[in-house]
Amino acid sequence: LKAGGVAGVCVDLILFPLDTVKTRLQSPQGFRKAGGFHGIYAGVPSTAIGSFPNAAAFFITYENVKSMLHHGSTSYLTPATHMVAACLGEVVACLVRVPSEVVKQRAQVSPSSSTLRILSHTLYHEGIQGLYRGYKSTVLREIPFSLVQFPLWESLKDLWSWKQGHVVDSWQSAVCGAFAGGFAAAVTTPLDVAKTRIMLAKAGSSNASGNVLAALGGIWRTQGLSGLFAGVVPRMAAISLGGFIFLGTYEKTRQLLL
Repeated sequence: LKAGGVAGVCVDLILFPLDTVKTRLQSPQGFRKAGGFHGIYAGVPSTAIGSFPNAAAFFITYENVKSMLHHGSTSYLTPATHMVAACLGEVVACLVRVPSEVVKQRAQVSPSSSTLRILSHTLYHEGIQGLYRGYKSTVLREIPFSLVQFPLWESLKDLWSWKQGHVVDSWQSAVCGAFAGGFAAAVTTPLDVAKTRIMLAKAGSSNASGNVLAALGGIWRTQGLSGLFAGVVPRMAAISLGGFIFLGTYEKTRQLLL
C-alpha cells in the first residue's frame, strides 16, 4: 500500500504538465481553445488527492493476485499470471481513478474553473454517475495497456536478472518500466482518445453514453488516423517517464520497507 501510494503520487505530480498537454490535444475543441499552454497545472488538486489511493489499490490487488496465482503454476504460465493480476488491479484501481480523472480532465480543458467548482457542478447536474462517466472506457483502455505493460516489464526484469546473474536493481527495474510503458502507451492511444472524448462530452450528447466503439467511429470519420492517435507523443513521453519513475519508485520503496 505504501510503496504503491508513494510511487503514484511521485509520477502523477511530476508529469502532470505533460498529461495536461495530452488531454488538450485530444479534446474535441482542439488544443488552443482548450487552454493551450495556459494553466498547465489546472486540475492538479484532483490528481493529488486521488493518486495515492489509486496506485495503492492497484498494487495491493496486483501483488496479492499474483501471489495467489503463482502457487502451483508452471513457468510458462507466468506471463498469464501477470496479465490476470494486472487486469484485476486496474478494475479495482479505476473505482478510485475515474472520479479523479473526470474532474481533472474537465479542469484541464477549463483552466478558468477551479477543481472544486467542477466537482460541485458535475455532482449537481449529473450526480455520482457523472463522476463515473467513462468508467467502462477507462477499464477498456487500462486492461489492454496492462496486458502489454506488466508482462513486458516482468519479462524484461527476468531477462536482465538472468543476464547479470542477480536480481535487478531498482534503477534497472525503472528502465524496464520506461520501455514497457512507452510501448503500451503507443498501441493503446486510440482507446485513450475515446476515453477523453467520453469524459469531456456534454451531458446528453452521443459520446456521453459511454459507447467506446461509437466514440472511436466518430473520431475516425471526422479526423481519421491522426485523430485516433492525437496526443500520442506526449502520452508516450509521459508514460515512458512515468513507467521509469512509477515502477522504479515502487521497487525502491518496497525494498526499503521490506
